[in-house]
Amino acid sequence: MTRRQRVDTVKGAVTTMAGAVNEIEVPEHVLVPEAAMKFWRSITRARAADRWNDSDLEVAAELARTKASIERLNIDIAEEGDIITNDRGTPIVNPKHSLLETLTRRMVALSRMLQVHAEATQGKSREQVKGNRAQAEAAGAAEKAQNGLIPGLRVVS
Repeated sequence: MTRRQRVDTVKGAVTTMAGAVNEIEVPEHVLVPEAAMKFWRSITRARAADRWNDSDLEVAAELARTKASIERLNIDIAEEGDIITNDRGTPIVNPKHSLLETLTRRMVALSRMLQVHAEATQGKSREQVKGNRAQAEAAGAAEKAQNGLIPGLRVVS
């Protein structure tokens, strides 16, 4: 088993910087379609570059394909509607909802497996309260300041 590089050393800082600058390549034996590449990049950036092994990258590719399929299904459902008419003329729930539910469950499972879900990347939710509160207070202060005290300041909601 290979020891992981400590991040609080000079060598660790150099390794971390190299990982932040260089994109992780898709393994040659794995297919990631162009529609899934934006998901591949966001997934592989969620962990330090030196923390990925070949097996993890294979699972990351499956997660990227899953997310691309979810996006495609959401577009289809938005166009077709939640209720469609079957061949007999009976209104039914769009069957793509069932597939979307299955893919969403797969996405959650794969995210947990790879440790790229919110708790792994952002910390426990109870630790997010202070940051969320600070964000809300900053937005409130900016909104008050927008009343002409700071020209050009716009609050993004």
